[in-house]
Amino acid sequence: MSKSQTRSPEAELGLLDATMIGMGAMIGAGIFVLTGLAAEIAGPAAILVFALNGVVTAFTGLSYAELAASIPKSGGGYAFVREIFDDFASFIMGWMLWFAYMIAGALYALGFAPNFLELLHVYGVVPPPDEVGAVVVPVIDTALPPAFLLAFIAVLGLVALNAVSTAASGSVETIFTMIKVSILVVFVAFGFASPMFSGAEFQPLFPDGSGAAAVLPAMGLTFIAFEGYDLITTVTEEVQNPRENIPKAIFISLAVTVVVYLAVVTVAIGTLGAEGLADAGEAGIATAATSFMPTGLPIIQNGGALIVFGAVFSTLTALNAVVIASSRVAFSMGREGQLLPSIGQIHHRYGTPFVAILASAIVMLGSVALPTQSAGNMSSLFFLLSFIIVNVAVIRLRRERPNMNRPYEMPFYPAPPIIGIVLNLILTGVLVEFLLRTDPLALALSVAWILLGAVVYLALKRVKQQSDREQATAASEITPEAED
Repeated sequence: MSKSQTRSPEAELGLLDATMIGMGAMIGAGIFVLTGLAAEIAGPAAILVFALNGVVTAFTGLSYAELAASIPKSGGGYAFVREIFDDFASFIMGWMLWFAYMIAGALYALGFAPNFLELLHVYGVVPPPDEVGAVVVPVIDTALPPAFLLAFIAVLGLVALNAVSTAASGSVETIFTMIKVSILVVFVAFGFASPMFSGAEFQPLFPDGSGAAAVLPAMGLTFIAFEGYDLITTVTEEVQNPRENIPKAIFISLAVTVVVYLAVVTVAIGTLGAEGLADAGEAGIATAATSFMPTGLPIIQNGGALIVFGAVFSTLTALNAVVIASSRVAFSMGREGQLLPSIGQIHHRYGTPFVAILASAIVMLGSVALPTQSAGNMSSLFFLLSFIIVNVAVIRLRRERPNMNRPYEMPFYPAPPIIGIVLNLILTGVLVEFLLRTDPLALALSVAWILLGAVVYLALKRVKQQSDREQATAASEITPEAED
């Protein structure tokens, strides 16, 4: 491997790039997949689900903005907690965030594959995705499912891009995010203009039987859609003028994302109805587009093809964003001595956290073996827990360092972080109760990951102590000779 140096990353990303990293993750595969799930649980009140998730996110977003402006270090929530809490607590925070991003990356890679196959099918390149046979790989003389190969290639391609250039990966994220947002704007414009759109589809707002209570579990399961603002703070040191641009990027990305989600969900329910959207499941947005958009369009062909096109770009941008985020969390932990030192180094030629990117990619590819639903649930759970800790961190920092330089201070303190803690705790409780009933594997794997982290922490600490003792012994043996 090429020689590396211990130095800081270069600030190559502007406000637009930072904003697009957050939007790239938040307006990702979730907008195509989660809307049907929310409608199935909450009916037409799915629109309230995403609006309230945006409100919950906003309170924690204020804490992120203040901490990012005060502590301009890469690593996201981990960097903040490292600054305030003790060694073990900050390790667990980084350990959870790192894994949450990596398994989210595996989900996005697997989501990219079927959408890409469907896009090729629309243009007659391959048969329907479920009829595409396994692909023989000559090097290993084994036939592999095409979805796995495509997921593997997507991860490798974006990892290679991130490994050699932060600026290039940021530019790709910006371009891809603009393309998919443009596609969603077209979808919303055709939807509101369609005669199929009817306000009657929102009556009654809440489903029979469960009523307004159905909103809470739907919020817990779809909360992962709004975790993107943490990604922005993972690249703080690579953003120009971070004390000013990071808070701006957080607020702009959150506001635009909430507006896009509400507009898309409103059109989908208003044209298909909540029941139709729920029945269509993961293909809900594509089904809605096919129903009201014109056919026979040049190149695009029909609305469903346009949405598949958007889904391909959405999964790629979300995947690219979590490759960036996971590697920066690992890099920060390595730099702080909480993972192997080589993970915390910047490549001397490319100026990127090369080893951290490779380490994250390996775990990301290995995470593909996890059950898809369990991986998604684990990711949501870890993000909710980390957001609670970040809100506690901002309160503790205000108490312990009241005179600290804070270029941005949240309004109405301490109300926002307290409300953020309470709301995230409620969603965590709802999600845990849901997982106990439906997905105990996700809870078991979550506990197992934390326990593995504790073992890794103790092992690294012992190795470091042994190394320190050996160095001290060597120094004591050399000193007398030097004096002689």
